[in-house]
Amino acid sequence: MSELTKNNKSISTKDYEEMLDKYKFKAAELKPGTLVKGKVLKITSSFILVDIGSKSEGIIPVEDFSDPENMKKIKAGDEIEAILERSTPKDGYLPLSKSKAIAIKALDNLEKAHKYNNWIIGKISEKVNKGYLVDVGIKTFLPDSHADIKPVKNPNQLIGKRFKFKVIKFDRKSENAVVSRKLLLIDRKEKKKRQVFSQLKKGKTFMGEVKTLTHFGAFVDLGGIEGLLHISDMSWGKVNHPSELFKIGQKIEVVILDFDEKEEKISLGYKQLTEDPWENIEEKYQEGQKVEGKVVNLTDFGAFVELEKGVEGLVHVSDLTWSRKMVHPKKVLSPGEEVTVSILDVNPNEKRISLGLKQVKPHPLETLKNKYGPGKKVKGKITNITAFGAFMEVEKGVEGLIHISDISWKKINHPSDELKVGEEIEALILNIDVEKEKLSLGIKQLEGDIWEDFFKRQKVGDVVNVKIVRIVDFGVFVEITPGIEGVVFLSELGDKKIEDPSEVFSVGEERPAKIIKMNKKDKKISLSFKKAQLEMQKMEYKKYMQSQDTKHTLGDIMKDQLKNIETPKRKSKKEKESKS
Repeated sequence: MSELTKNNKSISTKDYEEMLDKYKFKAAELKPGTLVKGKVLKITSSFILVDIGSKSEGIIPVEDFSDPENMKKIKAGDEIEAILERSTPKDGYLPLSKSKAIAIKALDNLEKAHKYNNWIIGKISEKVNKGYLVDVGIKTFLPDSHADIKPVKNPNQLIGKRFKFKVIKFDRKSENAVVSRKLLLIDRKEKKKRQVFSQLKKGKTFMGEVKTLTHFGAFVDLGGIEGLLHISDMSWGKVNHPSELFKIGQKIEVVILDFDEKEEKISLGYKQLTEDPWENIEEKYQEGQKVEGKVVNLTDFGAFVELEKGVEGLVHVSDLTWSRKMVHPKKVLSPGEEVTVSILDVNPNEKRISLGLKQVKPHPLETLKNKYGPGKKVKGKITNITAFGAFMEVEKGVEGLIHISDISWKKINHPSDELKVGEEIEALILNIDVEKEKLSLGIKQLEGDIWEDFFKRQKVGDVVNVKIVRIVDFGVFVEITPGIEGVVFLSELGDKKIEDPSEVFSVGEERPAKIIKMNKKDKKISLSFKKAQLEMQKMEYKKYMQSQDTKHTLGDIMKDQLKNIETPKRKSKKEKESKS
């Protein structure tokens, strides 16, 4: 036979022999374990038929594909690699293994990556004890400590994801390998760090992404390396928390304030992109100036008012109202409220401005002074009582002090003896001191001046009946009339010398006394028990002489009178004890 016909084409005997030799050569090479390449001829639900250039076609069972998704991607005409399981056909086909081909290729890749410090791609398939399993064609082990640069809080976020890995251990015989994602991340970070730091320069601006917000600042990614934007460098004004200005994922422009490549630290600024509003602040705000502002924060000690972007001043609680009582800022102002305030002080070095809210309005005492003035009667309610006096509200927010000495002409031990909180009374305005913010009131003055009346009615030489109210080392104080007191010194207590008045006299004791001195200017009165006794003796003698026979001698008369006059006697020990 000189020629054969095949597929309607004529070939010579020589061509056929060459093809037969080539086939015999290929068939001799097909040994179990050989990696072969072929073309997919047919795909069924149970197998894939592959033309590997042999007399018999190869067949790969569907079960040999560990990942069904990979099989779905294969279509007729695709080139595919597989391992020849046996060189003799079974049921007319040569058995092939795709999984073994993948495994051999994976081992080759692992070996090269380990040898040349290269990386491979794999998928983290599941979490196991102390690590993860990574599918790179065969199962490899990823320790927990090598899963990321930082400890992984949620392992599930890695499962099913593909990453690049470094091979840190490999044994081809046992087909065991240990991989690391951490080392690859560190390498990447180092490259990015060198790249970023090579571009850094103080004062240079960068675009970055906000990655983390904390109470002290924000971490901004500059391209693989994060810098810290401290809360104090976010705004020229007050910032309570970074979240007031930024949110995670936000793209912002920042300026490089400082950096240290060795320590991997970068300090960033945001407020530095704008002009410092505190520059020349004294030229914009002067003491006494009234300005508009917005309440931005309320605290126990005052209210912060924003005068302009980045410039805030403090209205201290004492400068909120003219009221003597401290009022909490929340009862006077609200956040966001527009207010007019007065500049009290500007401190550019400490970037502080003291403001006043009450100073914008006229002082209530100034208004009261124009309305009433000293000497006028006012009505009000007692708001507080202390040891030194009582406070009375004359008008809303305006209180005056009634000193204890101005409550009554008579001596009182405590203001509560005469007044009660909530009681409505009438008082006289004694003095209004706007500068010292003092309003002095008096109650006793409504009755007139009892001292002036006393000096009109009494004169030196008058004998009056008094009551001992206090005993002191130099004599005794006596009450002449309610609110009017005088003093009887030691020398005027009696005929005999008395060194300790408490041994002779008692508080509450009443007896006659003679006025011997009167000082109208200082409102001081001196009296004498001794001279009052002599005065009483003279009066008794005069009466007696008018009623008796003139035959009696003067000596007889004096003798009888002296018997009736009592003289101060020293108290016995028993009397003292009974008194005490």
